[in-house]
Amino acid sequence: MTTPVPEDGEEVRIRSAERADLLAVVRIENASFSQPWPYDAFERFLGEPGFLVAEADGRIAGYVVADVTRQIGRALGHVKDIAVHPDHRGDGVGSTLLSRSLAVLAAHGAETVKLEVRRSNDGAKRLYREFGFDPLRRVPEYYGNGEDAIVMIRKLE
Repeated sequence: MTTPVPEDGEEVRIRSAERADLLAVVRIENASFSQPWPYDAFERFLGEPGFLVAEADGRIAGYVVADVTRQIGRALGHVKDIAVHPDHRGDGVGSTLLSRSLAVLAAHGAETVKLEVRRSNDGAKRLYREFGFDPLRRVPEYYGNGEDAIVMIRKLE
């Protein structure tokens, strides 16, 4: 499916991640995070419905990794990782990926979605609040460098 990105009219195609996308995904991960996931972490999610990539200009512009697990008899969606290539930040790619991933999680039975975000990542927290996520709790020293995480949650309808 192709989705127009509002800022510049460029179209972004969201699709399931494929093995051929992994190097581009890892490059974006490395450019985005001080403690990036390794290649094999992404490889494990291949074939999962919540591993999506955004294509713009025939290249990978971003990705999201999400899944659904059962906890106490309820389906819980979890956005595990999301990042946008530095050249495409501010173009709406992250919003498009997050929107599509929430739809995928809902289609797979998730009633609630959670995610963790660095306490210092104001841009990401702002995006998540725009999508209806509310802070639930702080997890001290969640990240390897000792930074706290904020767990955010959203009910799906």
